[in-house]
Order: sequence, then C-alpha cells, then structure tokens
Amino acid sequence: MRHALTRPALVAGLALSMAVPLTGCGINTIPTAEEEVKSKWADVQNDYQRRADLIPNLVATVKAAGAQEKDILTEVTRARASASQVQLSGEQLTDPRAMANFERAQGAVTLSLQRLQEAYPELRSQGNYTTLMSQLEGTENRIAIARRDYNQAVQAYNTRIRTFPDAIGARIFYGAKPITPFSATTPGADTAPTVNFGNAS
Repeated sequence: MRHALTRPALVAGLALSMAVPLTGCGINTIPTAEEEVKSKWADVQNDYQRRADLIPNLVATVKAAGAQEKDILTEVTRARASASQVQLSGEQLTDPRAMANFERAQGAVTLSLQRLQEAYPELRSQGNYTTLMSQLEGTENRIAIARRDYNQAVQAYNTRIRTFPDAIGARIFYGAKPITPFSATTPGADTAPTVNFGNAS
C-alpha cells in the first residue's frame, strides 16, 4: 500500500524534474523567436507592397505630364510586375536562394525608380508628382527600417538555435534551420536610400 502511494508521487516528481530542464532547452523560446522573425518579415512585405501600390499612380502622373520616354516607364512597370510575382512566405525564410531572388526583384524596382527620377527632373515642380515621390521616399525609408528590424530578429533567432542550451531543443524538437537575413546585394539595400526623389531643399 505504501509502495502504491509513493509510485505516483515518484512519477510526478520524475516528470517535474524532466520538465524543468526542458524549459531551458528552447521549448518555448525557439517558437517565440521564430514568430518574431515572421512578424518582422510581414512588416517588410507590407512596406514593399505599399511601394508597389504607389507605382501605378506615379507612372500615370508621368504619362499625364507628356513624358515620351516610354522605355523608362516600361522598365518601372515591368520591374514592379516581376517583384510582385516573387513572393516569399515565412516558411521559405531558411532558403538563401529564395531570399536572393526576392532581393533581386525588389532591387530592380528601386533602380528603375531611381532612373525614372533622373529622367524627369522637370516634373519636380508638379504637385501630384512631388507628393507621390515624397510618399515613395518615405516608403523607402520604412523599407530600410523594416529590413533592419527583420535582420535583428533573424540574428537573435539564429544565435538562439546555435547556442546552449536552446540548441538542444532547436535540434531535437524543431529541427530548426538558420533563417536568411537580407544582405546588401544592391547598392544601398542595407540602408535608407540616399537618392533624392526631388523633395529635398
């Protein structure tokens, strides 16, 4: 009888003694860090989408101003379309090639917008054009901040899954892989752009 009473207590004690070390092995912290990365990635995508949404209005404004250099407008439109087709889900963030494709597509949009600005300096005096360029400049700054925040979350996650004791839980329970950060594959990709969209005095 006494033996039967101690056995459940022994099992409970054993379970408790196993649970305590497990909490220090990333059982909760790994998923939390991963969700933080995905949240920051969603912010990056939202800001890129905001930029994509502004581009048709910008192109229409330039056309309405009588711009005849259609090759640049076509380049901007194509770059936007290509970038919109390259999507990257939270589950693909561990794939360096997928990230590189995403960065390339978005970098092409940035370069085409810079060419557009350089091609039509005379439009700086037009209100609608200036407003759109100001919004684009603000969006580029937001993108740079979102990318920085994403990279910080990635660094924290990658460090966590590779250091003791969380590395144990990361490997055994989650099969966690390092997440790919943004890299500066295009000029100024890692910082806010220095290109003046025509609004600086």
